[in-house]
Amino acid sequence: MTIQFSSKIFPRADLQSAKQLKSGLKSLLTQSTDCLVLGYSKADFDAFAGSKGAKTKSGLLTELDLLLGGSVSHANLLGDLDGKQASVCVIRADKTWIAHAVKAKRVLLLGIGDLQSASDRSLTAYSKVARSGLKALSGGSIENAVWFVPSLTLSKASELIAHEVRLTIQYAGDQAYRFGVRQPAMKFKAKDKADVFKHLILAGNDTCAKELKLAVEQGSAMVEGMNLAKDLGNLPPNICTPTYLGKTAQGLAKKVNLKVEVLGLKQIEALGMGSFLSVAKGSETPPQFIVMRHQGGKAGEAPIVLVGKGITFDTGGISLKPGEAMDEMKYDMCGAASVIGTMYSTALMKLKKNVIGVIPTCENMPSGKATRPGDIVKSMSGQTIEILNTDAEGRLILCDALTYVERFKPKAVIDVATLTGACIIALGHVHSGVFSDDEGLVSALTKAGQDSLDTVWRLPLDAAYHEQLKSNFADVANIGGRPAGSVTAACFLSRFTEKYKWAHLDIAGTAWKSGAAKGSTGRPVPLLVNYLLEQK
Repeated sequence: MTIQFSSKIFPRADLQSAKQLKSGLKSLLTQSTDCLVLGYSKADFDAFAGSKGAKTKSGLLTELDLLLGGSVSHANLLGDLDGKQASVCVIRADKTWIAHAVKAKRVLLLGIGDLQSASDRSLTAYSKVARSGLKALSGGSIENAVWFVPSLTLSKASELIAHEVRLTIQYAGDQAYRFGVRQPAMKFKAKDKADVFKHLILAGNDTCAKELKLAVEQGSAMVEGMNLAKDLGNLPPNICTPTYLGKTAQGLAKKVNLKVEVLGLKQIEALGMGSFLSVAKGSETPPQFIVMRHQGGKAGEAPIVLVGKGITFDTGGISLKPGEAMDEMKYDMCGAASVIGTMYSTALMKLKKNVIGVIPTCENMPSGKATRPGDIVKSMSGQTIEILNTDAEGRLILCDALTYVERFKPKAVIDVATLTGACIIALGHVHSGVFSDDEGLVSALTKAGQDSLDTVWRLPLDAAYHEQLKSNFADVANIGGRPAGSVTAACFLSRFTEKYKWAHLDIAGTAWKSGAAKGSTGRPVPLLVNYLLEQK
């Protein structure tokens, strides 16, 4: 079960207009809901509290107090109200509300800060406000809420309103996610009980109606994609095998307008994907090569291609990993999960673009059949690769996928992979690493990351780093040593992408969390969805 999102328009509920403030509040308060969420600025608070320097003695809080029979004044007297950004004040209904025809059971007041301050008007500032409000709605007895968007937006720009709405839905979906609830066949702890909060209504007025409705549809689709990506990442590796990923993709084709093709071992061999197959050799589980197509654009229009690394479990192969935290190597398919999730979101949104998802997936296991350090394999491109370390396997399956996608004559290709521990050392768990020589693609991905707060940081891709990948026996080695490990991995991939615009996202530090909060994050689905939405 997931949280439900919908939109509702109150045509004349303009809380910014002094003439319409009272009527606007009345129309909102007469809505039957467990909680009405309203934002107020520092200026509103100063006017209500009679602070020195207040430009007016009236405002949202003053008018609301009259309509709620003095409830706001009482909350202020108790010290529950202040002018700080992201402050929360929950006011519960009393007998006086009935006399004023108020049907809302609660009013949640959220401080949005000083709108004269540029820092308080940023998307990052809004995220703090949204998170604090959603936290107050969750975990109690509130089942539904009306979130009045115009009172909470930090800008009148329609583009930013859409970003804020999608971000609100993104955070609400993230907060509501429970693996055990979504996967009842799996054993789960009591804390995985579904949240009581089930329905968030994003409300607006005539001014933002068009942007609001579209953003709610987009945000809802994005959350569904994130939830799918999280589920796939969190499933145990004995369940979420390459075959399972293939069947999941095929199952989506029955629900939404996606065309899915799953290639098996013989078909992969026929394509000459020797590099990909070298990783799969040690496992009893057969590899799969998944192609998902969303044909939302014009026929013949160049597609955007997303490629996701799908190592459903990574032991390191013969170059065996240390045993500590090896269970987390089930997350080595989070690149694949994010591409499948993004393709699902794309289809749900009925995006008017051509998008293709490509997922090479297998296990990396040690056995008598496994590839050895020192082996030389031939990739689909014809380039030979000396395998110096079998734990650098992600690049070996991706390089054949990157050669395969040439046939689509793509507008751009973005590969997504939990590729290197070195990226975690470089960027921690805040930004995903982005590598590309195409300035336009880097700029677009950076902006999409900022708009979704699923951020990326550019790392170098200089030609000089290729020196570390030289081999005495093959065209290229699969590792370049410890220095600049994430960079040399990206350099390796770049050798297979010369025929199109390409960017590589290393999500090793952002795809999942360890420790008590262990679990898939669903990143970078928000980044990819926002990127696709913003492409012309």
